[in-house]
This record gives sequence, C-alpha cells and structure tokens, in this order.
Amino acid sequence: MADFGVSAGQIVAVIWDKSSPAEALKDLVDKLQALTGDEGRVSVENINQLLQSAHKESSFDIVLSGIIPGSITLHSAEILAEMARILRPGGCLFLKELVETAVVNNSKVKTASKLCSALTLSGLVEVKELQRKPLSPEEIQSVREHLGYHSDSLLSVQITGKKPNFEVGSSSQLKLSTAKKSSGKPAVDPAAAKLWTLSANDMEDESVDLIDSDELLDAEDLKKPDPASLRAPSCGEGKKRKACKNCTCGLAEELEKEKSRDQTSSQPKSACGNVSIWMVTQYSQRTEAYTDQLQLYRSDCLGIVTIGDTRACVSR
Repeated sequence: MADFGVSAGQIVAVIWDKSSPAEALKDLVDKLQALTGDEGRVSVENINQLLQSAHKESSFDIVLSGIIPGSITLHSAEILAEMARILRPGGCLFLKELVETAVVNNSKVKTASKLCSALTLSGLVEVKELQRKPLSPEEIQSVREHLGYHSDSLLSVQITGKKPNFEVGSSSQLKLSTAKKSSGKPAVDPAAAKLWTLSANDMEDESVDLIDSDELLDAEDLKKPDPASLRAPSCGEGKKRKACKNCTCGLAEELEKEKSRDQTSSQPKSACGNVSIWMVTQYSQRTEAYTDQLQLYRSDCLGIVTIGDTRACVSR
C-alpha cells in the first residue's frame, strides 16, 4: 500500500465494478482504513454510479480505480473527468486498466498511449505508467465473461496522474504596480543636445555650405513630359479605344473631342452652303409620283427649281 502514498488523515475513494471480487474489495478497504486512521476516511463507489454520486469537487486526496486484485475495469472519458473533478488540487489518481499492445480498429480497449492521453485531457498532469504485466489465466477468463472481448495482445497497466495545484475555474488577483510614474521628462545629455541643435547663428558660419534646391534639377527634369508617356500601360489598349473609369491620363477628353468632331462632320449640307438640312424630292413623270424625300429644317433658299426628275433649292 505504500505505492499509493496513503497516509493518516487522508480521504481516499475506491472505485469498483462488477468484475471486482467482493473479498478482495473488503480486504483492500480494511488495509486503507488502517492507514488513514480515525481522522481519515475511505469511500467505496461503484464505477457505474460515480457520475450520479453526490461527491463535491475536490473531495478526495487519493482516488483508486481498478486496483482491486482480479478487477477488469475500462474507464471512459466521462469517468476520468469525474475522478479528476473530485480530486483535491495536488491529489493523485491511481488506476489499472486493460490495454492493447497492437493497434486494433474500433476496439473498446485503448492502447497505453491513448490511455495516458485520455488522462491528460481529463485535466491531470504528470501522467506516467508505473507498471505493465501480462494477464493471468483468471483475468483472461474474466475479460471474456464481463467484457465479451477476445484478444491475445492484452496487458494490464497501472498509471498515475496528479491534479494541478489549482481548481478548474479558479481565479487569482493580479498584483499590479501602483507606484506613480514620474511625469517629468527624461534627462537629456547636454552634449547630445548640443550636437543635434541648429540655431540661426549657425547659418552665418562660413563653414556651413547651403545647397540651392534648383541646382539639384538637370535639363531632363525641366522638360515637359509627353502626355502619352503619362498614360497607363493598359489605358486605351485593345481593338476599341475606351477610357478607364475616372480616367486621369486625358484619353476620356480626347475621345469626347473626337465624338463631337464626328457629330459635326456628319451633318448634311447643301451645295449652296446655306441649307444645313434640306428636302430633295424626286418626281417621276412616268409614274407621276414623288419618291425619296429628305426633310429640310433650316433653309435660306429662294425657291425650288426642277431639272428633269430632280428638284433642288436655289439659294442667295
């Protein structure tokens, strides 16, 4: 029993299941009560009733599960989390469980590494394997009877874990410095201040050479740039010239001027130059009918003359 670290005055929980022999359970409890003494306490709980028990959190110094000789126990993630909950900060958990030495898909029995990972995920630290041994013939028979599981690669491992020295969800006040900060400016080295200080008197010093900003420009810098060179590479490219949205290179204005020029040149004019839009009506003497009319809106014509089948205006 010294392996579990049980001492006088401690509160210990023993978890058992249906595979635990009654005599072995009673013998274990008697030995634990002798170690804890009158000031301590040993509680016995069935693993199937643990989640429905009324144990408060941080109730036990040590939790033993599956330790009873001849016991075949499998711990689910919920059971491991509950055992971690009822442990006091700094308390220890000791459990024994069947593990597979070979990776088996969809197996109800974990491997040793997965069992250690499950204990870590439940909130325990310093998880380590203490002992590993093969199953006895009696234990193999118990596995078949109580678990209905058949495998030739089973081992029994004993693992321990420790609860951190704080409770889950606990809080602690941060110690912040309340000393008042000095509002004064930091001291400046006089030598450094003198090095970086420039006064108006320094401009009169003959040793100071001032550079005229115009001298920094050469002939190329003073040339007016070609507007085409300022145009974006993709602006106006393609079969159809089209200005970009929010065009700034001048293509939009250029296209607008071309459009206005085309509209002006497309308006019809008369031969005399005084009629912008006119009507020419062709008259066929054979059919005695008018054909191909073109309307006139502005005319300074003096009259209409007929030449053959065509009528035209006479202007000033």
